[in-house]
Amino acid sequence: MIVTPCPASGNVASSVLKHGRSTMEGSRPKGTSVIAKNLFLQGIYPFEGIGMEKPVPLHSELAHFVPDGVVNQTLYFRGGNSSPEIITVVLMRDGVPMRYFPIGAKSDVHVPLRVVEDIDGGSMIELFIVAPAGVRGSVVVDLGMVEH
Repeated sequence: MIVTPCPASGNVASSVLKHGRSTMEGSRPKGTSVIAKNLFLQGIYPFEGIGMEKPVPLHSELAHFVPDGVVNQTLYFRGGNSSPEIITVVLMRDGVPMRYFPIGAKSDVHVPLRVVEDIDGGSMIELFIVAPAGVRGSVVVDLGMVEH
């Protein structure tokens, strides 16, 4: 699993500290803050499609267990597809599809998520793939998340 803290980038909250942590203010009582940690599931992985009906795990490295007492939020997905057919990367939560990210043939996609759901501690987040039977290629994935 590639889960790396992000250096301070300013993309997650208005006030960013060192080591990928930020103070997030808003719905919390005035004068309190929460430390957030940026996480990523990313890499380049080969695949062979088995059909469009059933999502299958893309790779064991693309799974993340949300620790108890922590809330995870998925912020964006970037993906690229080297195959000559459309594929779909599926974000799964505890084995149930949560989001579908279709990627065109020999194409790429960037999806900033406008509707962000809280994923409670104790949940398993994984990336699965759906591709036509026999189609081979490589997929580039970059799933950005924050935990607080």
